[in-house]
Amino acid sequence: MKRTVFTGNALNEISFPLGGIGAGCIGLAGNGRLIDWEIFNRPSKGSMNGNSHFAIKAMKNGELVDARVINGDVNTNLAGALAHGFGSGLSAATMAGFPHFRHCTFTGQFPIATVDFVDESFPGAIRLTAWSPLIPLNDRDSSIPAAFLEYAVTNTTRETQEYTVGTALRNTYGESVNEYRTEGNTHALFLRQTRFAPDSTEYGDLTVAVQSDGEASCQQYWYRGSWNDGLERYWRNFTEQPVYENRVYDTPGNCDMANLAVKCTAAPGETVRFRYVISWSRPNCCNYWSRYTKKDEAGNDVDVTWKNYYATLFADSYASAVYALKEWDRLWDGTKQYHDELFASTLPEEVVEAISATTSVLKTPTVLRLENGEFYGWEGVWENHGSCEGTCTHVWNYAYALCFLFPNLERSIRETDFTYNQDEHGRMSFRMTLPLGRERGGFRACVDGQMGGVIKTYREWKLLGDDNWLRDLWPAVKKSIEYAWSPENPDRWDADKDGVLEGRQHHTLDMELFGPSSWLEGFYLAALLCGAEMAERMGEADTAAEYRALYEAGKKWCDENLFNGRWYAQKVDLTDKSVVDAFGADNYWNSESGEIKYQIGDGCIIDQCLAQWHANLCGIGEIYDKKNLHTALQSLYKNNFLPDMRSHYNTFRLFALNDEAGAIICSFPKDVTTPAIPIPYAQESMHGFEYALAGLMISEGMIEEGTAIVKAIRDRYRGHNRNPWNEIECGSNYARSMASFALMPIWSGYKFAMQDRTLGFSPIVDGDFRSIWAVDAAWGRYTKTADATELTVCAGKLALDVLEVPYYTEVTSVTVDGKETDFAFADGKISFAAEAEKTIRVIGR
Repeated sequence: MKRTVFTGNALNEISFPLGGIGAGCIGLAGNGRLIDWEIFNRPSKGSMNGNSHFAIKAMKNGELVDARVINGDVNTNLAGALAHGFGSGLSAATMAGFPHFRHCTFTGQFPIATVDFVDESFPGAIRLTAWSPLIPLNDRDSSIPAAFLEYAVTNTTRETQEYTVGTALRNTYGESVNEYRTEGNTHALFLRQTRFAPDSTEYGDLTVAVQSDGEASCQQYWYRGSWNDGLERYWRNFTEQPVYENRVYDTPGNCDMANLAVKCTAAPGETVRFRYVISWSRPNCCNYWSRYTKKDEAGNDVDVTWKNYYATLFADSYASAVYALKEWDRLWDGTKQYHDELFASTLPEEVVEAISATTSVLKTPTVLRLENGEFYGWEGVWENHGSCEGTCTHVWNYAYALCFLFPNLERSIRETDFTYNQDEHGRMSFRMTLPLGRERGGFRACVDGQMGGVIKTYREWKLLGDDNWLRDLWPAVKKSIEYAWSPENPDRWDADKDGVLEGRQHHTLDMELFGPSSWLEGFYLAALLCGAEMAERMGEADTAAEYRALYEAGKKWCDENLFNGRWYAQKVDLTDKSVVDAFGADNYWNSESGEIKYQIGDGCIIDQCLAQWHANLCGIGEIYDKKNLHTALQSLYKNNFLPDMRSHYNTFRLFALNDEAGAIICSFPKDVTTPAIPIPYAQESMHGFEYALAGLMISEGMIEEGTAIVKAIRDRYRGHNRNPWNEIECGSNYARSMASFALMPIWSGYKFAMQDRTLGFSPIVDGDFRSIWAVDAAWGRYTKTADATELTVCAGKLALDVLEVPYYTEVTSVTVDGKETDFAFADGKISFAAEAEKTIRVIGR
């Protein structure tokens, strides 16, 4: 894939996250450096861990041939970083002042990156393969706090070479103690500290370990001097000593560096491999952004703490490093299998790239895992702290990676939401507060967040297929829906219970609408449909009928009153001050223009049909009249997708510039009135919104247009302009961008209803097709050729009664794990009883 290969200036902005889900990460820079050491329970953009790096030397007949830091060129901040020494030159911590490699090629296909290093002066070629486990359905191993680094060195000369690959790693703690440990062919430096007690949130340790049968050596400490004495002695020791002569001090130091190296011999043409793991442990967490304290025995306020999930699995970083090396092959096989299946899919290259790149959010500080494994997410992260706490319901609505790759983690969000975020009247706080169980947020409920929670519960139930799970949540889900017309709802969403959302409606663009819109009305309609089906399953026929009647009335009103012939607009009289006075919302009145502020009005908003995107993905049904929907999508492409930003004004954040293309949040064509102060972010191009629009277009037959939007997003992340593994919005590594993962089930026409043991596929393109699928119990590959349809189980077991293949009019054979099975076929549905651990193969036409 050409789009995943980077050279030259395209290396400049790269930071590829290596770490575990909820465990933090280290960034792999485009030139092979280790940057962004975000391993201390909070972000740390732009950080370097002292002079930490990897280096290599080649020796022949006991003489040094060449030695280099395993990095490429650094081409940014050459005068020094702003606020960190600008004017003093590039930081020596980059190791750019040491011999390094002239040629560097970065190939990034998350969760695996390779970096190829070549230099005319070095007698060999190096390939770094960097990764961390991402194994669908295996959340435990995908949460290991470690970066896996394999350096493969190929002897390109005609003579035998001795290669030494070593690392220099900084102990990140004051009062540092560096220990050398060996177990068989595993050699490790365990970097600990003596300053903080084990229950402190500052307590932690760091390990680098290597597994090799080569000759290992170490220096537990760099020379302790002043100025750059340690760095000078390090390089001289590395280049002048055939193997390290250890250096030990009797007293703790201050963030001491340490060295570990392995020497191997390679014949001409031979490749030798060095497997390194860097693992970390910062076991104890607290709410540093909104403190929550208790009194200790002395009456002092102390933070309430909880453990990282990984700290319940591993005693320290040494334990996780040893586990990682011991299980390397199994973990690699599982990760490589997912990678290979994803990149072998027949979706367009830019679509696969988008799915892969945005899934990296799961390995960044955007994500936490609480002590019992519960999933928690920021919206994104700033340089040194999270951005917008609480697995924000209206932002995470868009994120579709977690529910398919790790459905148990997605369910944990539903469970904590309904346990801790809902009050006795059904109002849902849209931000989870930590630690779990503290007072919930008091801000008003959010329409798309609250109704989205109902839709997602429906989705999780269908992926899991367990009625008992739904039964436990059903009373809360029901209360959440009925809050729309509850007399305890001060925002009076549907006070007259006519199926139409009115009142004061908070939403993901951070303000409130005062009047019906297809956008938020659609969420309500979808939630009512989901609620009706779940009610039927729970044996509440009257509830189901009530919800369906509201849905029918609301849908009819929406199509008849909000569609203007070109798109769905908002129904509100912007000049009627009484609308906001009814809610005491004086801040929404613009006295200068005599208008209500922050409304859509007659504008064409990107999310006007977002609920249909969810409905198509989750099998909910029709939210908008099909003809109206298609006309609205065509209008969105015409009005909101801009081929460049040269003639576009934007008062908000700049995510697309100059010749970059993008779809803006809300357009106001010349023949409609633009509110004096329109809905916030109207001129922005936010990626998650764009992906959702693209996915809806593609699912409704506008494949070329939707794909153009996806390509436009990814063209804004080409390495020379922005980091391909960091789509931004309100901060870095923004969760909403995981809307791109929905493109996989959309392209395959994937249907799931495991409560009825049913799956279905109907690719949106003709010809041979390949994609991945997932439910709670299994994941695998779907292929369709001229000869057959095949479901391959990559992990787990797939229990099915029905497989829908509507592209067939006749089926002649069904085999399950290689054995012919009885089946019935009618109306594109195969009925059979399957317990597949390997494959289900269908012959049809």
